[in-house]
Amino acid sequence: MKNILSLILAGIIGGATVVGIDNSLHSEKEAVVNYNQSPRATLVNQNTAPFNVQPFDFVRASELATEVVVHIMAEESLTSARKRQEESKRSRRSPFDDFFGGDIFGNDFFGQDYFRGNRQKNGSGSGVIFSKDGYIVTNNHVVGFADNILVTLQDGREVKATKIGTDPSTDLAVIKINVDGNLPTLNFADSDNVKVGEWVLAVGNPFSYLTSTVTAGIISAKGRDLDIISEDKSIEEFLQTDAVVNPGNSGGALVSTEGNLLGINTAIATPTGVYAGYSFAIPSNLVKRVVYDIIENGDIERVNLGVLGYDVDEGVIEDYNLYIDYGFYVDSMDKRSIAQLSGMLPGDVIVAVDNKKVEKFEDIVELMKYNKAGDTVNITVKRKKENKKIKVKLRKGL
Repeated sequence: MKNILSLILAGIIGGATVVGIDNSLHSEKEAVVNYNQSPRATLVNQNTAPFNVQPFDFVRASELATEVVVHIMAEESLTSARKRQEESKRSRRSPFDDFFGGDIFGNDFFGQDYFRGNRQKNGSGSGVIFSKDGYIVTNNHVVGFADNILVTLQDGREVKATKIGTDPSTDLAVIKINVDGNLPTLNFADSDNVKVGEWVLAVGNPFSYLTSTVTAGIISAKGRDLDIISEDKSIEEFLQTDAVVNPGNSGGALVSTEGNLLGINTAIATPTGVYAGYSFAIPSNLVKRVVYDIIENGDIERVNLGVLGYDVDEGVIEDYNLYIDYGFYVDSMDKRSIAQLSGMLPGDVIVAVDNKKVEKFEDIVELMKYNKAGDTVNITVKRKKENKKIKVKLRKGL
């Protein structure tokens, strides 16, 4: 009996062992098979990707922009040419000015022919329809000299234009055409918010005959001051791009990928006279401000206070026994300048413009850069130990 029980127990143990070994081998085999299986292709949720890159093209933006960019032909009248000739004779300009008036930034060849001496000036460029009733913004150097202006719309219509006004300090101008029906326009982008690296389009009429040309590039820099506008009160805050721009593009549109107006193409950096890698546009926020001002007031003339002096520092404080440690010390003024006629005196320290603090001369320039003849500004000066407010009426060419 004991032998039988022993055999049964041994059989049970043996069976369990066999089952355990089999299960173990089966599990190991299954694990190996699963491990070696080829990975299955699966769709990845786009939101889990490191960059949410959306494909895009420039088709819609191009369609919008080419509808509002016009071709401009500008010509000086014979009367104006003769008047300019007489003024030229009376002036003491160097003869080299007429032949070497351009610079490497190409701001002279966009739309004007400076190599014609005293003959009638003429040229071509581009413009952007600003309003549905026919106001068009372009560059001053495209139409500033012109008495006769012909605009060709995108649909081929040719219309004579009237010059509304210019602002040489920003190189902007406004002309107007009269046509039946509403004209297409672009929405304005906020140029202050544009970022370096953003895609943009340049739209214009390069070389006059390549009308409605669209090129693409990126914003490569902001706030460029290149000293290419030959005005005492020039305002330069250019957007720099690598979109291809050539003579004839000047006055055309710089457009965002959404089809909004980001700037007015104005100049290129070039040693040859044609595109060499960089172009420059007046930002839309400045354009909008100046254009509305021109439409309301006509020609804009920026003016200077006419003060000479020094930024206040320790040396100036000691030399002139000042009671203030900031501002701009007025050492002298131009004869019959705005400052002199307003009652400013040598020895005054300019400390504020329209209640905004002035620490150095550059602050005065920044605070007054948009002011023009006819505006009134309030200037605070420190005279001896007292503050004195002077109301300054900005006047034209005194």
